[in-house]
Amino acid sequence: MVEENVELRQAVKIYKALGEPTRLKIALLLIEEKNLCCSDIGSKLESVAGSTLSHHLKQLTDSGLLNLRKDGTYIYYSVNREMAQKYAPYLLK
Repeated sequence: MVEENVELRQAVKIYKALGEPTRLKIALLLIEEKNLCCSDIGSKLESVAGSTLSHHLKQLTDSGLLNLRKDGTYIYYSVNREMAQKYAPYLLK
């Protein structure tokens, strides 16, 4: 029963994060192009301000859908494929 509650909370976090169109676009972009830094993502989306993009990336990372890797002063993002497969298989099509 406890494990079901954990999975339910995880699913809600992911669906809530993906419920915003910009975050869905970010996730779809990161499926196609792995390991992008914030500035690369921003240049590909074009219409998103830097502070807003950081907020969206934080929401996706906190939900468990994105992994991040630090390299010096850069942070590179990629989709956590295990989480995507389990909770959002639409992203992997």
